[in-house]
Amino acid sequence: MDNKLAEIPPLERLQAIMTQLRNPGGCRWDQAQTHTSLLPYLVEEAYEVVEAIESEDSSRLREELGDLLVQVYFHAQIASETGRFTIADVAADTCDKLIRRHPHVFGEKKELDPGQVRDQWERIKVESKEKKSVLSGAPKTMPALLLAYRVGEKAGGVGFDWRDPKEIFDKLREEMGEFEQEFVAGNRQRMTEEMGDLIFAMVNLARKVGVDPEYALRLTVGRFIDRFGYIEQHLKDSGRSFSETSLEEMERLWQESKKTV
Repeated sequence: MDNKLAEIPPLERLQAIMTQLRNPGGCRWDQAQTHTSLLPYLVEEAYEVVEAIESEDSSRLREELGDLLVQVYFHAQIASETGRFTIADVAADTCDKLIRRHPHVFGEKKELDPGQVRDQWERIKVESKEKKSVLSGAPKTMPALLLAYRVGEKAGGVGFDWRDPKEIFDKLREEMGEFEQEFVAGNRQRMTEEMGDLIFAMVNLARKVGVDPEYALRLTVGRFIDRFGYIEQHLKDSGRSFSETSLEEMERLWQESKKTV
């Protein structure tokens, strides 16, 4: 490592490295990047952080957070080259925002539970004119399940919400009935709409009872993959294919897999 770089504090060193990579004599790949071209890497690194958290591997999480941090510094470096903003501006804005959104800590001291803090956060964003509307802060490019969760959370933050999770059970029955009605009628467009309503209601139920629907679904899909793998391995060991196996036999193996997977 360059001795001069080694003497700089880590965050300043990262900024210096990004500057050197982008400057003449640096890396041609880094120099060719734009905000747009970096988007796939930003999304990929964010998902790798999610995987690291779910793996409960601290060393991996440390590494993946570093990779994500590189993306933040990379975008700030590109912006600084045209005089729009610097990484220091990004940090300063974030500090101001955190102080503004935590008046119960940095202003008049109040004891708020996590739910009250979240609701206060949403109200502050709207009342301060930081966001044009309650729901404008939820990017439509987010995965649909996460978007549904955040939209429900934001609406709930200003009081538009079910009072009790039990009320959502009635909504689920209502939506299931409406979907079944369109299924019988064979109206595909209406089925699509009613399926969306049904999933949205289920996501709101998850939110109200404190379950992350994305995480819950990932767990279920993971279990399905493992149990299906059990069936696949059993058939491979017995020299059979799926086409040679009845649904009843596969169901038996599925139930058997639950004892080990």
